[in-house]
Amino acid sequence: MYDLDGVDCKIIELLQNNARISLKDIAAEVFLTSPAVSARIEKLEQNGVIEGYHAHVRKEAFLYQIKAFINLKMDPVQKNELYSYVKSIKNVLQCDCVTGDYVIFLEVIFHNTEELDQFIDALQKYGETKTQIVFSTAVEHRGLPLEVNFKTGSRRIG
Repeated sequence: MYDLDGVDCKIIELLQNNARISLKDIAAEVFLTSPAVSARIEKLEQNGVIEGYHAHVRKEAFLYQIKAFINLKMDPVQKNELYSYVKSIKNVLQCDCVTGDYVIFLEVIFHNTEELDQFIDALQKYGETKTQIVFSTAVEHRGLPLEVNFKTGSRRIG
């Protein structure tokens, strides 16, 4: 178990908003020294609270014009084979096992509808698909909502 206090949560929030924020700027926000902030971040990393740092890249910059969600209805016996397959396809941004009639939910990006169609054809060997193509996105992927009071709150992790 690892206890997160309000300062840890504020540090995480700042890093989620900008992973390149300086230790000095974080320190000013949480009223600690830069070395103290660095030690907290290192502890958060060691305890698996922070898993990594990422750049958010616009899909259009690499000519990905199609974002889609694919529901897949399949026999659960094939899950491991499907998981191996979708892990090998870089266009699959996320693959979730979900409740309901369709047991797999995929988020994918492709350059065009022809590429998407080819991928859907390949998925059909696992079962029935239902696809929604995204026209626009009002809220993009964002960090976790951290609702712990900065001064007094704490959160137990693990």
